Amino acid sequence: MPQLTPSQARVVNPVLSSIAQGIQQNDLVGNYLFPAVDVPLRGGQILTFGREAFMQYSNLNRAPGTSTPRVQFGYSGSTYALVDYSIEGKVPVEIEQEAMNSSFSLDHAAVALNGASRILQLRLEIAQATLATTLSNHASSNRTTLSGTAQWSDFGTTSNPLSDIETGKEAIRAGTGRRPNVGVMGPAVWAKLKYHPIVKDYTKYTGREVATLDILSALTGIPNWYIGDAVSSNDAGTTLSDVWGKDVVLAYSELGSVANYGAPTFGYTYNLAGYPLAEEPYQDRNHKSQFFPVTRAEAPVIAGQLAGYLIKSCVA
Repeated sequence: MPQLTPSQARVVNPVLSSIAQGIQQNDLVGNYLFPAVDVPLRGGQILTFGREAFMQYSNLNRAPGTSTPRVQFGYSGSTYALVDYSIEGKVPVEIEQEAMNSSFSLDHAAVALNGASRILQLRLEIAQATLATTLSNHASSNRTTLSGTAQWSDFGTTSNPLSDIETGKEAIRAGTGRRPNVGVMGPAVWAKLKYHPIVKDYTKYTGREVATLDILSALTGIPNWYIGDAVSSNDAGTTLSDVWGKDVVLAYSELGSVANYGAPTFGYTYNLAGYPLAEEPYQDRNHKSQFFPVTRAEAPVIAGQLAGYLIKSCVA
């Protein structure tokens, strides 16, 4: 039997994997709340955060020869388990033949790889949104549900979005010592919020007719606001819905890595190092098609519950 060449023996295609790792959808915002952190194993401990940095120890004054107080920032909480998600992009041989005999050039391999990667990215966005907008995932002090005339779609005197946001900011500050630096909202929320009378009253001094996210940042003191424009469909493709619904999530989120163990960041997306990856494409003679497999191994987790605040049902 002839010896396999390195390309024949290779299961993972490093070039295609680098492409898959670089593909990002512009309308996805989940990683602003759950920044990606590479981990070496599919299972481990979630690095959660306590209040060690805020405690004042009674014996900080040290006499000669006595012991020195010790503190450890960050600790391992509950376990996480990464899940593998895979999908294959398909290119029928007939499509390849048409492409080779046409003056119009289209890289069908790239189309298949991009399409498969975007599907897996949307799956992660849905998981992140579900985690962030579920009431039970937030402490009782860090969540509220609006209804009736208190909703931001009601332009009466009872509704006050800036006051609701300020309440969320103070809850995060009281629980972590940090003010939120990220706000994420569903598109239905922004469609009403930018026209709310209280917001418009401030906006008129800027020379703008309608509020922008920059104006919202100035009004709320939260520097980074994002609209979760992603939509998802059922498997039949017959219905579409907003991934981020009608909610607002405020959070203090470390946008770097997990290296700063003392930071009470809201969440992380644990990602298996080296992923996402693309395997070597293969030919299926029965389907007369070439397949491009893409795999991700990840799990979004909440690391600091008090670093987030959920405003549920902001609009009707």
